[in-house]
Amino acid sequence: MEAELVKREGIAFDTIPAAGLHGVGLRALPRNVSQLSKGVLASRRILREFKPDVLFFTGGYVAGPMALAGRRIPTLLYVPDIEPGLALKSLARFADRIAVTAEDSQKYFSRKVVVTGYPLRADLMSWTKQKALRALELDDDLPVLLVVGGSKGARSINQVIVPNLPTLLDMAQVVHISGQLDWEAVQTARAGLTSAHRTRYHAFPYLHEEMGAALASADLVLARAGASTLGEFPFFGLPAILIPYPYAWRYQKVNADFLAQRGAAVIIKDELLENELLPVVKDLFENPSKRQAMRTAMKSLARVHAARAIAGQLVELGGQRP
Repeated sequence: MEAELVKREGIAFDTIPAAGLHGVGLRALPRNVSQLSKGVLASRRILREFKPDVLFFTGGYVAGPMALAGRRIPTLLYVPDIEPGLALKSLARFADRIAVTAEDSQKYFSRKVVVTGYPLRADLMSWTKQKALRALELDDDLPVLLVVGGSKGARSINQVIVPNLPTLLDMAQVVHISGQLDWEAVQTARAGLTSAHRTRYHAFPYLHEEMGAALASADLVLARAGASTLGEFPFFGLPAILIPYPYAWRYQKVNADFLAQRGAAVIIKDELLENELLPVVKDLFENPSKRQAMRTAMKSLARVHAARAIAGQLVELGGQRP
């Protein structure tokens, strides 16, 4: 997914071998160490050819080889989630400076931390609600529920949404970004809806340029709690029902708690989604004042100049190189 998105922007893309070491069984450990060594050699080649003034990391074990190879080059580490993972904590040792999305992340690091916010693509900021409604052919007299599960979709969310579509569509228009994995099932479900409901149901396997329209048009979003929710939802002041992915350590839970504790989101556990989805959605659509309070709380967390702040840190660090 990352390779495709980078290439769509016309930016040169290269890969390096990498593998994780934490939590790896003894049988896999020698192979992973070998991959790490190959990754360091590949990173040295890239550094010789590209001659960077500064390195920018956002985490993951794939960054390990480059961090080792480029340890004499000024480095900025960006932490997108509230709580850093083990790979990010390891990379922090190499970083000259650490940028974080929110103040709550500062407690995980002992030094060199600057709060920048979560960077957004410029095209997201160009959407108004009316422009978004027109782009997605939505009715401006009906509320909009956005359902999104990330780049690949979220199966447990899709599996609850699809059978409950008639009830949800009685309450609102639904923009459903399902991911490719469940796209066939979503298309089948749409074909089985009444004509009135089909006009209210706008399903997509994935959105690129129109993702900003989906966010700008929505009155309520149902989503996982990946790092992007900390930037995109606040920018649009979008009240959220968050279902943290239960199998990825605790990063999404911590992100969701950060928003919920500030009154910007409601959390539903993944295993309770089937029973709690409809009552929670119904309550929020029937209580505009509650939704407005969530919108205000979410909007207060926005840092619209995060990308510029991170770029400024990179330029400053790059200028320090001899």
